[in-house]
Amino acid sequence: MSDTLQRCTWCDSSDLYRHYHDHEWGYPVADERALFEMLSLELFQSGLSWLTILKRREGFRRAFSKFDVKRIARFGEADVARLLADEGIVRHRGKIEAVIANARATLALREQGETLSALLWRHAPQPLGKAPKALTVQASTAESAALAKALKARGFGWLGPTTVYAFMQATGMVNDHHPGCHAWALAHAARQAFTPPA
Repeated sequence: MSDTLQRCTWCDSSDLYRHYHDHEWGYPVADERALFEMLSLELFQSGLSWLTILKRREGFRRAFSKFDVKRIARFGEADVARLLADEGIVRHRGKIEAVIANARATLALREQGETLSALLWRHAPQPLGKAPKALTVQASTAESAALAKALKARGFGWLGPTTVYAFMQATGMVNDHHPGCHAWALAHAARQAFTPPA
C-alpha cells in the first residue's frame, strides 16, 4: 500500500503494521476484554517483534476463547497442553500459564469490587495539551512501573514495566505517535474526548 500519509517509521515494513498503526495503536480503549487481549498480546510479544504477534492475532483469539476471562480462568493442564501444540500462537509455557493466571486475577478483582479497566486507567498519565516538538523514546516510565507493581500485587504475572509501557502505548494511555505523524492529532482528539473507566 502506498499513500502520502506521514507515519511513525516503525510501521513502514508491512500493510498489516500500517493498518494497526493507523486504526488501533495509540487510541484509547475502555472495554475490559479488549484491554485483557492487549495485555496478553504484549505479554507474548516480550522478546519478539510485534509483527510476529500481529500475524498470529487471530490464532491467539481462537486459542484463548476470544480473550473471555471467565473461560480462560477455567483452563487447566489439558488446555495448556493444547496451547503448547497450537502452531497458530507463540508456544511458550510460562506465557500461556501467565495469561491463565491473569484471567483468574481479573476475576478476583471483580470479586473485590474493582475492575481491570479501572485499575489500568488509574495509572494513565494526563494527556498532553499539545504535540511535543520532539518524541522522546523510552522503554518504561514511572507510571508503567507503578502499574506493573500494582498488577503484580494483585496476582498478575509476566507484566514488567517495559511490557506494561508498550501496553499503555497501544491502548492510548499515552500518545507516542511521532508529532509529525498523521495519527498523532487523531489519537490526541480521541484521548481528549475519552472518559476513563472508573
